[in-house]
Parts: sequence; structure tokens; C-alpha cells
Amino acid sequence: MEKLSLYGFDPSPPVRPVKLALAALQVPYDFIEVNVIKREQLSEEYLKKNPQHTVPMLEDGEACIWDSHAIMAYLVSKYGKDDSLYPKDPLQRAIVDQRLYFESGVVYADAIRRTNTYVFTTKVLPKERLEAIVEVYNLMESFLMNHDYIAGDHLTIADFSLISSISSLVAYVKIDSSKWKKLSAWIKRMEKLPYYSKNAIGAEQFIALVKNTNFTVEA
Repeated sequence: MEKLSLYGFDPSPPVRPVKLALAALQVPYDFIEVNVIKREQLSEEYLKKNPQHTVPMLEDGEACIWDSHAIMAYLVSKYGKDDSLYPKDPLQRAIVDQRLYFESGVVYADAIRRTNTYVFTTKVLPKERLEAIVEVYNLMESFLMNHDYIAGDHLTIADFSLISSISSLVAYVKIDSSKWKKLSAWIKRMEKLPYYSKNAIGAEQFIALVKNTNFTVEA
């Protein structure tokens, strides 16, 4: 089996879920850093492989796949010993997919990316950005109300996707365990994974980058 190559940047929230999935599946790979701060994703060589110039990107032989959700689904389908991380059952898969779309469209695109745009440009954050993050926490609390994991009673790739984003959002809004009890318990559960460092290191780097901006919240 040809060794996989994962292109990415650890502080980037979408990169870390793929690292978690690869660790869970025990699939060996080479990690190739693409420093998006230095705009290395716009190099001619990288654009040939990924015209969308995003990270992460997985290279498997001659195939190049980008978008963390697509990559994780591919990895489980190809390398999983079973389908527990991405169930084949139509209803269970639909729930996992919904959580993945929630992460992609609401948590990452709105709560993280839009917030980052203010912080890393004007360095002044509108209050509504913090409100959007609080709403994400409220929704997460609802999703976890009757389950230990985000899409049911066992770990799936949706948990990998969301723990990366949630552990990044704390750079802006801390999680009060008395207010978001289920969310806090889920985070602790994820932190106990033997390979959680694949997320923790990058999350700490992201938080440091945010703090270094010395952003302020709009009065």
C-alpha cells in the first residue's frame, strides 16, 4: 500500500479532524506542512493538485482529495475495519452527515471563519460574532442532550470534525461548564482519546495566534 500524504497546517481547524481520523484508523501517512499564513497554498505545485487551494488535502497515489469531511468519509470507507466511524445505516449516516454539514456551514464558515476575518484584519470584533459562537454552543448542548457523542451513542467522524472547531472557538468565548454541561462533558470525553494530541497541539497554536492579535470587542 502506497503511503498517504496529508497536506495541512496544524492551527487550521479543518486539518485536525483528518489527523484524528487517521489516528483512529491507525493508517500511516506523511504530513506535509502548507503554511497558509505564508500563502504556501497558492504555490504553482499545490494549485495543480488542489485548484481550490485549501487545506487539508489528502494525496493517495495519483488521487488528491480535499475538504476534511470528504477526506474522512473516504478514509473510513477505504481503511475502516468496520463502519462505526461513518455508519452505512441510512438513518445513522444521515445524522452524521447533518452534523458534518452543521460544522461546515454554521460552525466553521460562520462562527470561525467570519470571526477570524475581523480579528486578523480590523482586530475589532462585533458583538454579534460572540453571539453567533454562543448560539453554536447552545446547539451543541441540544445535540448532546440525550447522547454521549454528537451523532449518537458512539464516536463518529462528526465528533472529530466538531471537536476541532469547538476547541478553536474557545479562543473567543470560553465554555462555562455550569451553563453548557453536556458540551463540557463531551469535550472531556474527547480529550480522553489516546490520540487527542492530534487536535490539542493545533488548537493551542490557533488560540495563540488569535491572542497575539490583541483584538478588542466592539463597544
